[in-house]
Amino acid sequence: MDSIDPITFARALIDIDSTTGREQAAGEWLASQLSRLGYTVERQPVADRRFNVYARLDDPRVVLSTHFDCVPPFFPSDVRDGCLFGRGSCDAKGILAAQLAAVERMRASGERRVALLFVVGEERGSDGANVANAAAARSSFLINGEPTDSRLAIATRGMLRVQLSAKGRAAHSAVPEHGDSAIDKLVDVLVRLRGMQWPSDPELGNTFYSIGLIEGGIAPNVISPSASAELMFRIVGSADEVLARAREVEPNVTVTEILRVPMVRFHTVPGIPAAVFPFTTDVPLLNRWGTPLLFGPGSILVAHTQREHVHVDEVHAAIGTYARLASHCLSAA
Repeated sequence: MDSIDPITFARALIDIDSTTGREQAAGEWLASQLSRLGYTVERQPVADRRFNVYARLDDPRVVLSTHFDCVPPFFPSDVRDGCLFGRGSCDAKGILAAQLAAVERMRASGERRVALLFVVGEERGSDGANVANAAAARSSFLINGEPTDSRLAIATRGMLRVQLSAKGRAAHSAVPEHGDSAIDKLVDVLVRLRGMQWPSDPELGNTFYSIGLIEGGIAPNVISPSASAELMFRIVGSADEVLARAREVEPNVTVTEILRVPMVRFHTVPGIPAAVFPFTTDVPLLNRWGTPLLFGPGSILVAHTQREHVHVDEVHAAIGTYARLASHCLSAA
């Protein structure tokens, strides 16, 4: 029998609202639970009383890691129809519980060279990962957890987030010739971007993007003096190349880089199914923690949705897979 029930543990954590920026209470609970289990627990301060939780036994050669912040809106846990529901059940509190259970299982067999790193801020800027990387342990491997349908990742896309800003001149909408519409400029650029060609990769496919935010104008009867949009590019190669191509729309708008995360290729293990994934993780920002692997129960198709869930049986199966991956890495360390 495992020393913790991962579903009970995950439910307790899910029921603490840890929407990005509000992770303090969840961090306090995690630190307390891990200390009670006998781990040496370090709090890595990030900002606004938020902190990462690093828990170890002996000096680790392998570290299992994921994040405990979530996207909004918060909703509590529920178990029905063989599934664990709730915000973070899939991304990534169910994963966190499986990782802890795996380390506990290995610890019961006498293995103490595996540690746990749980970070804040992954869903919005990865400030927790940046702090963690500056305080990296001398581990050889990092096994990161994200919902991968219980497959290892071969590679993940990178990300480039940019803001497009347009400036105009306000005027009464009854005399538009006396103004200069920033919204019109922004719309024209967004249409132009839609027709542009972006870099591709034989394994990862084509670069694509989404328009996540649009703001502009001051009133319905005023020609807009300003407008902006934020775009998220899912990149398959050089962020510089994508940024240079995006800046071809200047000077109609100003293109400002907000954040970039490079694509990553991962270590895989024979006998465990593997695939390429279109999302971005904290892994490239944790590159001082060792050779990366990526694995987790749950599907990205339900992460970030109102039906977020993970199958209970998949969480239990992931415990054994995480232990197997950690044992493989220890033998290679």
